[in-house]
Amino acid sequence: MTNHKSIKIGQNFYCYIWAGKGNNCNASLIHHALRGEQSDILIDPGHISNEWGENCFDSLMQTMAGDGFKVENVGMVICTHCHPDHFEAAEPVVKRSNAQVALSREEYEFYNNEGNRFYTAFGSKAPQIEPSFYLEEGDLKLDETNKLDIKVLFTPGHTPGSISLYLEELKLLISGDVVFAGSVGRTDFPGGDASLLRESIDRLSQLDVEYLIPGHSTQAGSIISNKNQVSHNFNLVKTII
Repeated sequence: MTNHKSIKIGQNFYCYIWAGKGNNCNASLIHHALRGEQSDILIDPGHISNEWGENCFDSLMQTMAGDGFKVENVGMVICTHCHPDHFEAAEPVVKRSNAQVALSREEYEFYNNEGNRFYTAFGSKAPQIEPSFYLEEGDLKLDETNKLDIKVLFTPGHTPGSISLYLEELKLLISGDVVFAGSVGRTDFPGGDASLLRESIDRLSQLDVEYLIPGHSTQAGSIISNKNQVSHNFNLVKTII
Protein backbone atom coordinates (compact mmCIF):
# COMPACT_ATOMS: atom_id res chain seq x y z
CA MET A 1 0.00 0.00 0.00
CA THR A 2 1.54 3.31 -1.10
CA ASN A 3 0.59 6.89 -0.33
CA HIS A 4 0.66 8.04 -3.95
CA LYS A 5 -2.09 7.82 -6.55
CA SER A 6 -1.04 7.49 -10.19
CA ILE A 7 -2.88 9.49 -12.87
CA LYS A 8 -1.92 9.14 -16.54
CA ILE A 9 -2.55 12.02 -18.94
CA GLY A 10 -1.87 11.53 -22.63
CA GLN A 11 0.67 8.96 -23.76
CA ASN A 12 3.70 9.76 -21.62
CA PHE A 13 2.71 11.99 -18.70
CA TYR A 14 2.14 10.56 -15.23
CA CYS A 15 1.13 12.48 -12.13
CA TYR A 16 1.75 11.00 -8.68
CA ILE A 17 -0.72 12.57 -6.27
CA TRP A 18 0.33 12.47 -2.62
CA ALA A 19 -2.42 10.99 -0.44
CA GLY A 20 -0.65 10.43 2.87
CA LYS A 21 -1.44 11.98 6.25
CA GLY A 22 1.55 14.31 6.41
CA ASN A 23 3.09 16.87 4.12
CA ASN A 24 4.54 16.00 0.73
CA CYS A 25 4.19 17.31 -2.80
CA ASN A 26 2.66 15.85 -5.92
CA ALA A 27 5.31 14.51 -8.29
CA SER A 28 5.16 14.18 -12.07
CA LEU A 29 7.01 12.03 -14.60
CA ILE A 30 7.41 12.54 -18.34
CA HIS A 31 8.33 9.27 -20.03
CA HIS A 32 10.54 9.15 -23.14
CA ALA A 33 11.35 12.86 -22.92
CA LEU A 34 15.11 12.37 -23.29
CA ARG A 35 17.33 10.40 -25.62
CA GLY A 36 18.85 7.12 -24.40
CA GLU A 37 17.99 4.61 -21.71
CA GLN A 38 17.55 7.28 -19.03
CA SER A 39 14.72 8.93 -20.92
CA ASP A 40 12.46 10.04 -18.06
CA ILE A 41 12.10 13.46 -16.44
CA LEU A 42 10.97 13.50 -12.80
CA ILE A 43 9.46 16.75 -11.53
CA ASP A 44 9.38 17.57 -7.80
CA PRO A 45 10.37 14.20 -6.26
CA GLY A 46 9.31 15.46 -2.81
CA HIS A 47 10.31 14.47 0.70
CA ILE A 48 12.38 11.45 1.63
CA SER A 49 10.25 11.13 4.76
CA ASN A 50 7.92 13.64 6.39
CA GLU A 51 6.86 14.83 9.84
CA TRP A 52 4.61 11.76 10.27
CA GLY A 53 7.51 9.44 9.50
CA GLU A 54 5.88 8.42 6.22
CA ASN A 55 8.43 7.11 3.71
CA CYS A 56 7.49 9.47 0.90
CA PHE A 57 10.30 8.59 -1.47
CA ASP A 58 9.80 4.83 -1.03
CA SER A 59 6.10 5.35 -1.74
CA LEU A 60 6.89 7.28 -4.92
CA MET A 61 9.28 4.59 -6.14
CA GLN A 62 6.72 1.85 -5.50
CA THR A 63 3.96 3.72 -7.33
CA MET A 64 6.27 4.49 -10.24
CA ALA A 65 7.23 0.81 -10.38
CA GLY A 66 3.55 -0.04 -10.73
CA ASP A 67 3.60 2.00 -13.95
CA GLY A 68 6.76 0.26 -15.13
CA PHE A 69 9.24 3.02 -14.19
CA LYS A 70 12.47 2.96 -12.19
CA VAL A 71 14.30 5.86 -10.57
CA GLU A 72 17.44 4.52 -12.23
CA ASN A 73 15.92 5.44 -15.61
CA VAL A 74 15.43 9.10 -14.66
CA GLY A 75 17.77 11.29 -16.68
CA MET A 76 16.69 14.65 -15.31
CA VAL A 77 15.13 16.02 -12.14
CA ILE A 78 13.33 19.37 -12.40
CA CYS A 79 12.28 21.14 -9.22
CA THR A 80 9.76 23.98 -9.15
CA HIS A 81 11.41 25.26 -5.97
CA CYS A 82 13.75 24.11 -3.22
CA HIS A 83 11.49 23.57 -0.19
CA PRO A 84 12.10 20.17 1.46
CA ASP A 85 8.72 18.74 0.45
CA HIS A 86 9.67 19.22 -3.23
CA PHE A 87 13.47 19.04 -3.39
CA GLU A 88 14.72 16.75 -0.59
CA ALA A 89 14.37 13.48 -2.52
CA ALA A 90 16.32 14.87 -5.48
CA GLU A 91 19.49 13.71 -3.74
CA PRO A 92 18.62 9.96 -3.60
CA VAL A 93 17.36 10.15 -7.19
CA VAL A 94 20.74 11.53 -8.29
CA LYS A 95 22.61 8.91 -6.25
CA ARG A 96 20.67 6.11 -7.95
CA SER A 97 20.63 7.48 -11.49
CA ASN A 98 23.28 10.22 -11.79
CA ALA A 99 20.46 12.34 -13.27
CA GLN A 100 20.89 15.98 -14.15
CA VAL A 101 19.23 18.46 -11.79
CA ALA A 102 17.61 21.70 -12.94
CA LEU A 103 16.03 24.64 -11.15
CA SER A 104 16.16 28.38 -11.62
CA ARG A 105 19.29 30.37 -10.79
CA GLU A 106 17.23 32.63 -8.50
CA GLU A 107 15.96 29.62 -6.59
CA TYR A 108 19.37 28.06 -6.13
CA GLU A 109 20.77 31.37 -4.86
CA PHE A 110 17.86 31.55 -2.40
CA TYR A 111 18.55 27.96 -1.35
CA ASN A 112 22.21 28.70 -0.66
CA ASN A 113 21.55 31.94 1.19
CA GLU A 114 18.40 31.20 3.16
CA GLY A 115 16.22 28.43 1.79
CA ASN A 116 18.30 25.56 3.16
CA ARG A 117 17.33 26.62 6.71
CA PHE A 118 13.93 25.05 6.05
CA TYR A 119 15.56 21.64 6.28
CA THR A 120 16.65 22.20 9.87
CA ALA A 121 13.16 23.44 10.71
CA PHE A 122 11.66 20.28 9.17
CA GLY A 123 14.22 18.08 10.94
CA SER A 124 15.86 16.92 7.72
CA LYS A 125 19.21 17.32 5.97
CA ALA A 126 19.61 19.74 3.09
CA PRO A 127 20.49 17.97 -0.20
CA GLN A 128 24.15 18.20 -1.10
CA ILE A 129 23.64 18.58 -4.83
CA GLU A 130 24.16 21.37 -7.32
CA PRO A 131 22.17 22.14 -10.48
CA SER A 132 23.53 20.66 -13.69
CA PHE A 133 22.09 23.72 -15.41
CA TYR A 134 19.71 26.57 -14.60
CA LEU A 135 16.18 26.79 -15.90
CA GLU A 136 15.51 29.94 -17.86
CA GLU A 137 12.27 31.50 -19.06
CA GLY A 138 11.06 30.03 -22.34
CA ASP A 139 11.19 26.74 -24.20
CA LEU A 140 13.13 23.89 -22.64
CA LYS A 141 14.53 22.26 -25.76
CA LEU A 142 16.10 18.93 -24.95
CA ASP A 143 16.69 17.19 -28.30
CA GLU A 144 14.97 16.47 -31.60
CA THR A 145 13.33 13.30 -30.24
CA ASN A 146 11.15 15.24 -27.79
CA LYS A 147 7.53 14.19 -27.79
CA LEU A 148 6.57 17.24 -25.75
CA ASP A 149 7.69 20.85 -25.77
CA ILE A 150 8.09 22.14 -22.24
CA LYS A 151 7.86 25.85 -21.49
CA VAL A 152 9.53 27.16 -18.34
CA LEU A 153 7.68 30.05 -16.70
CA PHE A 154 9.29 32.17 -13.98
CA THR A 155 6.57 32.46 -11.30
CA PRO A 156 7.99 33.91 -8.06
CA GLY A 157 5.98 34.69 -4.97
CA HIS A 158 5.95 31.49 -2.94
CA THR A 159 9.74 31.56 -3.20
CA PRO A 160 11.96 34.01 -5.09
CA GLY A 161 12.84 31.57 -7.86
CA SER A 162 9.74 29.39 -8.22
CA ILE A 163 9.01 28.13 -11.72
CA SER A 164 6.00 26.52 -13.37
CA LEU A 165 6.00 24.21 -16.39
CA TYR A 166 3.57 24.36 -19.29
CA LEU A 167 3.23 21.41 -21.67
CA GLU A 168 1.46 23.07 -24.57
CA GLU A 169 0.67 19.88 -26.49
CA LEU A 170 -1.31 18.52 -23.55
CA LYS A 171 -2.49 21.95 -22.39
CA LEU A 172 -1.10 20.93 -19.01
CA LEU A 173 0.27 23.24 -16.32
CA ILE A 174 2.47 22.15 -13.41
CA SER A 175 2.07 25.06 -11.01
CA GLY A 176 4.29 24.02 -8.10
CA ASP A 177 3.19 25.91 -5.00
CA VAL A 178 1.88 28.94 -6.89
CA VAL A 179 -1.76 27.88 -7.09
CA PHE A 180 -3.79 24.95 -5.74
CA ALA A 181 -7.43 23.90 -5.95
CA GLY A 182 -9.17 26.78 -4.20
CA SER A 183 -6.00 28.07 -2.56
CA VAL A 184 -2.56 29.54 -3.17
CA GLY A 185 0.97 29.00 -1.94
CA ARG A 186 2.03 30.58 1.33
CA THR A 187 3.95 33.84 1.30
CA ASP A 188 4.71 34.08 5.03
CA PHE A 189 7.83 31.91 4.73
CA PRO A 190 11.20 33.63 4.13
CA GLY A 191 11.41 34.67 0.50
CA GLY A 192 7.64 34.86 0.05
CA ASP A 193 6.07 37.89 -1.62
CA ALA A 194 2.28 38.22 -1.97
CA SER A 195 2.51 40.90 -4.64
CA LEU A 196 4.74 38.75 -6.85
CA LEU A 197 2.48 35.76 -6.25
CA ARG A 198 -0.53 37.75 -7.51
CA GLU A 199 1.38 38.64 -10.67
CA SER A 200 2.43 35.01 -11.19
CA ILE A 201 -1.13 33.73 -10.75
CA ASP A 202 -2.47 36.34 -13.15
CA ARG A 203 0.12 35.31 -15.71
CA LEU A 204 -0.67 31.60 -15.42
CA SER A 205 -4.38 32.31 -15.72
CA GLN A 206 -3.82 33.58 -19.28
CA LEU A 207 -2.65 30.15 -20.51
CA ASP A 208 -4.83 27.65 -22.36
CA VAL A 209 -4.99 24.91 -19.69
CA GLU A 210 -7.00 21.70 -19.62
CA TYR A 211 -5.09 20.09 -16.74
CA LEU A 212 -3.70 21.92 -13.71
CA ILE A 213 -1.28 19.85 -11.62
CA PRO A 214 -0.86 21.66 -8.28
CA GLY A 215 2.10 21.16 -5.97
CA HIS A 216 -0.30 19.93 -3.29
CA SER A 217 -3.86 18.69 -3.41
CA THR A 218 -6.30 20.59 -1.21
CA GLN A 219 -9.10 18.26 -2.33
CA ALA A 220 -8.93 14.47 -2.24
CA GLY A 221 -7.13 13.06 -5.27
CA SER A 222 -7.15 16.43 -6.94
CA ILE A 223 -5.78 17.66 -10.12
CA ILE A 224 -8.01 20.21 -11.84
CA SER A 225 -9.17 19.05 -15.26
CA ASN A 226 -11.43 20.68 -17.83
CA LYS A 227 -10.75 24.19 -19.09
CA ASN A 228 -13.86 25.64 -17.43
CA GLN A 229 -12.88 24.22 -14.04
CA VAL A 230 -9.33 25.52 -14.40
CA SER A 231 -10.64 28.98 -15.32
CA HIS A 232 -13.10 28.92 -12.43
CA ASN A 233 -10.30 28.01 -10.04
CA PHE A 234 -8.11 30.88 -11.22
CA ASN A 235 -11.01 33.32 -10.78
CA LEU A 236 -11.58 31.95 -7.29
CA VAL A 237 -7.99 32.18 -6.07
CA LYS A 238 -7.63 35.71 -7.43
CA THR A 239 -10.24 36.77 -4.86
CA ILE A 240 -8.17 35.49 -1.94
CA ILE A 241 -4.68 36.70 -2.77
